[in-house]
Amino acid sequence: MLDRQHLAILREVDRTGSVTAAADRLHLTQSALSHTIRKFEERHRIRVWQKEGRGLRLTQAGEYLLALAQRVLPQIDHAERVLAEFAQGHRGALRAGMECHPCQQWLMRVVGPYLAAWPDVDLDLRTAFRFGGIGALLGHEIDLLITPDPLDLPGIHYTRVFAYDLVLAVPQDHPLQHVAQPQDLTAETLITYPVAPERLDIFTRFLVPGNCLPRRHRTVETTEMMLQLVAAGRGLSAVPDWILRDEGATLPIRAVRPGAGIGMALHIGVRKGEEEIDYIAGFLELARQTGAQLAGASGARSPRPRRSECRSFPEATVPI
Repeated sequence: MLDRQHLAILREVDRTGSVTAAADRLHLTQSALSHTIRKFEERHRIRVWQKEGRGLRLTQAGEYLLALAQRVLPQIDHAERVLAEFAQGHRGALRAGMECHPCQQWLMRVVGPYLAAWPDVDLDLRTAFRFGGIGALLGHEIDLLITPDPLDLPGIHYTRVFAYDLVLAVPQDHPLQHVAQPQDLTAETLITYPVAPERLDIFTRFLVPGNCLPRRHRTVETTEMMLQLVAAGRGLSAVPDWILRDEGATLPIRAVRPGAGIGMALHIGVRKGEEEIDYIAGFLELARQTGAQLAGASGARSPRPRRSECRSFPEATVPI
């Protein structure tokens, strides 16, 4: 019989790289762990792993079981945490995942009111996922995903939070005026968040359709560093208009519109049916209210039509 312990052993051996370390993490002796796996192999007439030098190599059966463990165990772990919350009188746990690098500033405006309105819900924020944001949502690693790039997949319900425009942040004395064309960036350094170019709208909706690429493309982790680099004349950056207004207000930088403009929208994805759970619905409503305030303050327009609001494949492949 396959049970949780077998899957947990495979996951920990994969994480730690050795049987000894995995046994320590699981509070077992090495011999007990080895015996458990050996009995499992005998019962199912398979081999889970084979020795390869000083290490172990998973067999095809072992690879299958490891993939199963990575899908199933996070769901079981989460279910146990939720049940513990219920037992302690709490309503539940809400894990928010974020694929939008500049959205943390906006999210903090939602978190404060949410914590005050739902004191019996445990809220957590995650930005790193084993399988990416969509995989984390479908795999129950997170309960909602904040993303500007929703993928139209079965089992996911999206709520549109607010619309905004993507603009180019340039130094105050830069020769570019109100509007930039793709060729204007061919001699520039473009600074972006560490996201693949094929998922960056400044590439897929502006540069690539214009058959142009920047002279150099570099990435930085934080909005603050990105805007400081722009202010110092180290390059240009593509950021949401509300970020430039809020974070760049004290810096010698300004906005330039890329071409006819790049309208975007922020979405929150949840597993279908769970949008009706009261504490998740409460988060979505607060997110919409905060988004409406932000969009109203920036005067953001509704996004211009895209090939698909929810697309299931990259719009372009960018040779970087």
